[in-house]
Amino acid sequence: MWLLPFTTANAQVPNDDIARRLVLQAEQPVASTTTNCTVQWSCVDERLTGKCIEYHNDQWFEFTPAASGQYFVNISGQQCRDTRGVQLVVLTGTPCQPATYRILSCTSLGSQDDVFVALDGLQAGQPYLLNVDGYLRDYCRFNLVVSTSARGLPAVALLPAPAAPSASRVVTLHWSLPDSIGSVARFRVWRREAAEFRASSQAVVAVARSTYGTAAPRYSWTDTVTAPGRYLYQIIAESADEEAPVLVQQQWFSHSKLNAQPTRAPAQTSQQAQQQQKQWERRAGRMRRHRVSSQVHKTTLDQSGRVSGRLIDFQRSSTC
Repeated sequence: MWLLPFTTANAQVPNDDIARRLVLQAEQPVASTTTNCTVQWSCVDERLTGKCIEYHNDQWFEFTPAASGQYFVNISGQQCRDTRGVQLVVLTGTPCQPATYRILSCTSLGSQDDVFVALDGLQAGQPYLLNVDGYLRDYCRFNLVVSTSARGLPAVALLPAPAAPSASRVVTLHWSLPDSIGSVARFRVWRREAAEFRASSQAVVAVARSTYGTAAPRYSWTDTVTAPGRYLYQIIAESADEEAPVLVQQQWFSHSKLNAQPTRAPAQTSQQAQQQQKQWERRAGRMRRHRVSSQVHKTTLDQSGRVSGRLIDFQRSSTC
């Protein structure tokens, strides 16, 4: 693994500067951090990405595929100050000339899960720019690799959380096997409480087949939560071969020991959902900053300063 050095509290990774962007090689992971990175405003244009991204502490990579085809940007090992994680923009164009940019992908993760972003139809010999930023000012360490294989969960936008909690601790998920998905061997159920860093695998549901080999179209699974909270469930279809996992369904479930609230008008429900979301984020942010602030700014190297693989030499500097 290549390691971008960030061994002092005030250090920046060199590819904070687009002119010093890190050239990625397929299947070779790198480790980096968004801490103390800055934005070169002449090199970005938020109008190109709309509401998908707000730049705060970005850095730059470049990847040129040797062969045309589908590739995956796999992001893993996130350690962040908040839950939000990093955000990724993939584009073509001349570096630091936004008028030439063409956005291929824009992803805001909203969590610290290991995820992948699929890039279809990349052309051999064509340079592609990757911009990684801390989502909503989050400071993160992370690993990144461009690969022909997907690793982790598919990176998708999250559904809005429910406004009214349920007094019941039991939730039953129902989903169908889409016709658009090819060979599926099983479904994996992932769950993450809103204040948690990562989702965890809760169950594996095998695809049921008839004596003729036809897959059953509908499935269900029941879970019982042990504590009040807001839980995001994701149903992921997995194949027996190396095909990328596919998100089949997302569903929020909110449990409270208080009685379920009466149905409200849509406007009231939306307003209440936004207020609850802000309250949960403030509470979760305080908890995380207390638990992991020391981790975010401390070493990625071991005490001897050695890592496995190659080390990028970098002279410490207050700027990039």
